Amino acid sequence: MLLLVPTPAPATARRWRVGGAAPCVRCSSLRELERSPSPRPGARLPPLREAKRVVLVRHGQSTWNAEGRIQGSSDISVLTPKGESQAETSRLMLLSDSFDACFTSPLARSRRTAEIIWADRNEDLIPDSDLREIDLYSFQGLLKNEGKERYGVLYRQWQKNAANFSIDGHYPVQELWDRAQNCWERILAHEGKSVLVVAHNAVNQALVATSLGLGTEYFRILLQSNCGASVLDFTPRTGGPPSVCLNRLNQTPNSPVASGSSGGRKTSKRIILVCQGATQDSAEISLTGLGYAPLNMLGMIQSQKTAELLLDQKVNGILCSPQVAAVDTATTICEVQEAADCLGADCVPRYVEMKKLLELEIDDAFQTKQKSFGEIAQSSWLGSMEYKTLQGLWAQSKDAWQALLNELPDDTSTDTTLVIVAHPGVHLALICRCLDLTMEHMSSFHLDDGSISVIDFPDGPKGRGAVRCTNYTAHLGRWSIPITRTTETDEEF
Repeated sequence: MLLLVPTPAPATARRWRVGGAAPCVRCSSLRELERSPSPRPGARLPPLREAKRVVLVRHGQSTWNAEGRIQGSSDISVLTPKGESQAETSRLMLLSDSFDACFTSPLARSRRTAEIIWADRNEDLIPDSDLREIDLYSFQGLLKNEGKERYGVLYRQWQKNAANFSIDGHYPVQELWDRAQNCWERILAHEGKSVLVVAHNAVNQALVATSLGLGTEYFRILLQSNCGASVLDFTPRTGGPPSVCLNRLNQTPNSPVASGSSGGRKTSKRIILVCQGATQDSAEISLTGLGYAPLNMLGMIQSQKTAELLLDQKVNGILCSPQVAAVDTATTICEVQEAADCLGADCVPRYVEMKKLLELEIDDAFQTKQKSFGEIAQSSWLGSMEYKTLQGLWAQSKDAWQALLNELPDDTSTDTTLVIVAHPGVHLALICRCLDLTMEHMSSFHLDDGSISVIDFPDGPKGRGAVRCTNYTAHLGRWSIPITRTTETDEEF
């Protein structure tokens, strides 16, 4: 139930609404604990002696990408001029990183992308045949409409149930997952602390998924765009496989909110998770609590930059935490949205509804650092106050995620974009809810202040969400955290 809260109407006639009843944290927590645990992230990875960062990059646009032709592991297509330009943008984005090695698919479109990014570095490229694109056998070389006409039901299975798709006696996605697991053995065995991997859409999806312990059902869920970069951090653990954190997913040369498909499918429903801007240090805040901490100067800049990124995106609604920093960030986005169509002298401002949702609140204990999530979620001290607080956040996120889905209409004929503004910790939980993971997986993702993450729903709100990107910060310009920040200077998550 949503309760109307009367407020003085500003010039833009904006109204605030507050989401109502708080969830029964205790009951929800008990239900969540009854779930069977998901595979532990990194459980099948080899042990490490020291921390390692791996940056995955998909090749630039190819001639067959442009034609809409099914490539698979064929080696006929080459980079288009646009693809070469995308690779050059990626080179500049990664220029300051001191990579120790570059693994690449042997296929021409990937190898050429690697050559552009690697440029004048002294080390040789390391080709690995297991990094080739997914083997699609008889489908390879066909235009997509030809695949539909020639193969009918089989092509529909490839589109709707790829994990169990079989062709010419093979299960392509299952074979791909096995190859990706083999690749990690060689990539993580390399002595370098920072490794670049240049490959393809499907194989990069498989590399991300297998590192996190996710199965073939996650194919087309963790998207990879042309020259999109994904960053994985591996931290040694005593007597076992490393811990894994997806620092960011699919940071692209172009805007992540630009119109387009999700995994090759059209989508009309989208949720954009916006992390509130940076706040004043806790030492500067009164005893009223960190929930009242306003944005600092950096946070104000981050909010404005995010509003500008979303300027060309028609936002249908904004939901935010009732805490001050989230409200201030949401207000900035709303004001820019309402002014977007108001460039003429006789314009009428566009109304964007804003709601404060109580389920998006976060406890003061988690306001300062994300470090607690990883430590507490993996802790065996289940009775600790910190663990109970995290359980409360996790239970609350279930209600929050359902509330967000309820805001998306089932009608597929109209585009709907919702912006959700909250603390990074809340969004970590929401991403795990979207992916149907457990509370323990919250430490497998990282989000920075001012970042955005995008979730598309090609099958509508009742279908699975496809994560287009996480922790995108390129829009922050000089105020962003470099994509290849070294692990030595990272704050531990």
